[in-house]
Amino acid sequence: MRSMPFRFAAALGLFGSLVLAVAPVQAQAQAPAWPQRSVRWIIPFGPGAGADIGARLIQERLQKRWGHPVVIDNRPGGDSLIAIQAMLSANDDHTFLWGPSGNFTVHPYQYKKLAYDPSDLVPAMRFSSTILGIGVPAAMKITTVAEFVKLARAEAGKFNSAAVPGITELAIDYFMHNAKITTQKVPYKDIVQAVNDLAENRLQIYSASYAILRPQREAGRITVLAQLGRERASSLAEIPTGIEAGFPELEMEGNVGLFASKAVPAALIDRIAADIIAVSRDKTIEERLIGTAQQPTFGNAKEFAESIARQRATIAKIAKALDIQPTR
Repeated sequence: MRSMPFRFAAALGLFGSLVLAVAPVQAQAQAPAWPQRSVRWIIPFGPGAGADIGARLIQERLQKRWGHPVVIDNRPGGDSLIAIQAMLSANDDHTFLWGPSGNFTVHPYQYKKLAYDPSDLVPAMRFSSTILGIGVPAAMKITTVAEFVKLARAEAGKFNSAAVPGITELAIDYFMHNAKITTQKVPYKDIVQAVNDLAENRLQIYSASYAILRPQREAGRITVLAQLGRERASSLAEIPTGIEAGFPELEMEGNVGLFASKAVPAALIDRIAADIIAVSRDKTIEERLIGTAQQPTFGNAKEFAESIARQRATIAKIAKALDIQPTR
């Protein structure tokens, strides 16, 4: 067989190289770009809550990175069911839930029948651990949890209470159960607003993120008796933890992050998590988080899922102590 002319062989080789070089570019061009429109983050609280503050800290940076608006959609009320249903109903890769996992990990113990499947909420990215606090009206003139317990026992059933729905409320119920005190629970559509009633002494105890409590504390209208983290937040060194106050059941940290529906591919979730972590690893962001008693805990979907699993184990322990059966 005659050998192929050199020039023809060289040309053929060059053509083959060009095909191989162009193929990945064509594949990339055919892959759908993301985002293609505004990205919506649904938050189960009103403005001013710790989770809301965290989302807004990185909102503008993500908009620049993604080239599309990141819309903060506050949907308070309904024990977070309103926000969860809004996200799951959208069922697309541009709508997400941003908030604490503790708001819904307790739902199986709160409702005999759930309108959604908890497994439909896919952990996408862990952002922070919100430090929670317990506040009382300054008018009560008490400074410790023990003093509150003494007063509540003396006036059984006369005090009004409120707490952020979810794991925070469950922790407070556990505390009251162990302390043998009873209060009248006051429901709120937007739990952020309860701090105003606390300042006016219409509520006698309220548990929420420190970000919610801080303005009224700084105004001298409420007293924060304890924070619920395992260790004191560096920005709140003057406030003891529940453990230090002698009430170890008051140990609960907010576990805040981003959740997706099952419509979002795993590869896209990984990319979104990487983008959020990239814009969040900044001294300014971390300082502002710490300033509102939120500890940065940036992590990927796997790390977020693992932390939620630990939280569920704690909830199961508390539910057993309170004789609360999960939804079957």
